[in-house]
Amino acid sequence: MSNLTITVDEEVLRKARIRALERGSSVNAVLRELLEAYAGVRDSQAAAAADLIALSKKSRSRRGGRRWTRDELYDRS
Repeated sequence: MSNLTITVDEEVLRKARIRALERGSSVNAVLRELLEAYAGVRDSQAAAAADLIALSKKSRSRRGGRRWTRDELYDRS
């Protein structure tokens, strides 16, 4: 990960820190999320997740096309 230095008015930063704390976050995390959205990173992640879900729905077990049962998946023997 890269570091980024920005210049922000002190009062703006103070208010941003308070708002982030109220939401259980940090200014760093908020800015990272905004930059990811701005750069379209989330769109590509969402597309990759959708592709993975589509592939998983098409997949079949090697047992004649029958789907695995929960018990078979979690068999500990």
